[in-house]
Amino acid sequence: MRSESDLHEYLTSYPHEMAFGTADPADVIDRWFTPDLDFRNDGHRLTRQALIAHARPARKNAVSVRVRVHRALLSGDSIAAYYILFATLRTTGPTATEICMVGRLAPDGRIARVDQLTCSVPVEGE
Repeated sequence: MRSESDLHEYLTSYPHEMAFGTADPADVIDRWFTPDLDFRNDGHRLTRQALIAHARPARKNAVSVRVRVHRALLSGDSIAAYYILFATLRTTGPTATEICMVGRLAPDGRIARVDQLTCSVPVEGE
C-alpha cells in the first residue's frame, strides 16, 4: 500500500474478496496483511487464523457486500479510514456497520496493525 488510492482499494476489495472470492482466504489475508498482524476490532484481538476462519461462514451467509468510504488517509506508515460496510446476509438481511479504523503499515506496504471501532447504523437512507 503506497497511496490513499491503495487504501481505498483495500477497504472496498477486501470484504468482497473474503465474502465472494474464489481465492483461498489465507492468500487474501497474506496479500493485504503481514504474518504477524495485530488486528483489534472493538477491543478484541483477531489472529490471522481467526480472520481466515471468518471467511468460511461469510462465504455461505453473504448475499451482497458494499463499502462506502467517507475518508481514507495515508501518511508515512500510518493509515486511517472512516467507512460504512453494507451487507445483506441470508440469516439476518440487510445490515450496515460504521467503521473507524487506524493502523500501521509494514515496510513492504502490507498492513501490520489495525485498531477499529464499529457500530451498527440504520440501513435506510444509504
